[in-house]
Amino acid sequence: MKLRPLHRRLVASLALALSAACSSAPPPPADAPPGAAAPAPAPAPASAADSPTGLLSEEEFKALHQLRSDKAPPARGQTVEIAGTQAYLSLPPGAKAPLPGLVVIHEWWGLNEHIKHWTDRLAADGYAALAVDMYGGKVATTPDDAMAAMKAVDEAKGIETVRAAHRFLTTDARVAAPRTGSIGWCFGGAWSLKLAMNEPELDAAVIYYGRLVTDPAKLKAIKAPVLGIFGNQDKGIPPETVNEFDKALHDAGVEHEVLRYDADHAFANPSGERYDTKAAADSWEHVRKFLAAKLKGG
Repeated sequence: MKLRPLHRRLVASLALALSAACSSAPPPPADAPPGAAAPAPAPAPASAADSPTGLLSEEEFKALHQLRSDKAPPARGQTVEIAGTQAYLSLPPGAKAPLPGLVVIHEWWGLNEHIKHWTDRLAADGYAALAVDMYGGKVATTPDDAMAAMKAVDEAKGIETVRAAHRFLTTDARVAAPRTGSIGWCFGGAWSLKLAMNEPELDAAVIYYGRLVTDPAKLKAIKAPVLGIFGNQDKGIPPETVNEFDKALHDAGVEHEVLRYDADHAFANPSGERYDTKAAADSWEHVRKFLAAKLKGG
């Protein structure tokens, strides 16, 4: 649903206000008891460049993420090395090559046990799933550590890592993937998009509310169909930005589908406490169908 002109002006004004003053407080955590107060507003970043989204301050952005305290089930895959970094490979039980391959890109906490478990879930669905480590072995356990790790990622090295993961899936004898895709959440969603923009052999890309590119000229490099999943309550990737992304993909001639849920940022993060069961379950079924159609041919 497109925003009315008045709503567009309000959203634009809000974005400017947030980047200049950041006076709005983030919502209370999803698991907070009824009536719980929201965290206190954070100081504004020195400039828009200091904000991870361009709309929120670092403190507001960090408030959108809470790390789960429970432990994931034991990992079933194995560690492999790609581009000088370690990655986590999970293969479908009993399956033999060739297999459809998936590059799995972690959220801002890093390649932790919950991401490995989600990689195992993808393997159970019939994919050779390879979870990359964009942090060089670091796994964050606090928002400050996650922010620092995310900001330390070198763009060129990151692109080399995700492309090397794609190359591994197509050349490793255990996989020999005839078709490949990518999936990522938040930070990983942005990198799933970057992989699609930099790897013409990719066959599908799933983007869970990652930072977006809205320039059709840049998006024209994408050859893979794209599935974008977003929350209408997300203050970091707001509906207005999603509208621009949707239009830019259309203008660039990229096959795509955009799903929107009445949910907040990080509503389907494997490591997050803001997990929205209904929205996450529905989006997951769409992801399964999308990947099956693009990577399995049915």
